Amino acid sequence: MEETFMLWHSGPDCVIAFNHKPNTNMVKILPSMTDGEKRDAARYPFINCSSLKVMFVYKGKQYDFRIPKGFRWDGATIPSLVWFLVGSKTENRYRIPSLIHDYLCNNKYVIDFNRKASSVALRALLRENGVAEWRVFLMFAFVEMFQWFNKEWLR
Repeated sequence: MEETFMLWHSGPDCVIAFNHKPNTNMVKILPSMTDGEKRDAARYPFINCSSLKVMFVYKGKQYDFRIPKGFRWDGATIPSLVWFLVGSKTENRYRIPSLIHDYLCNNKYVIDFNRKASSVALRALLRENGVAEWRVFLMFAFVEMFQWFNKEWLR
């Protein structure tokens, strides 16, 4: 039986579809947590609440992958110094774009170690979430610059 997908973004740069609407939440820090759990919750405040299958098409190649339930990420990695300009890393409009981008950065093999593809997915999803084009441009430029210098993207 073939799985159906919800088209989330379709543009000249890429196509992104999900098997259902992403179900994410922010982790709450509770008094009953250990110090380690509190540190993890502060560092990775978001959690994927259900298994999410993603279809991502970039430059004619289709990548299918699943983001597991329980995957944790830090949101949009925006230095607090520039929050006044683009917003904080926990803003709701950055949640789905940062989920996909962070999963791709942590699991580079699912897109054949294609650094540019992860940045293009982020840019497309930011636009889909109605982020102002000048903010998209800034975020994309900084992500590209950081990833270009990050040696982890080399095989």
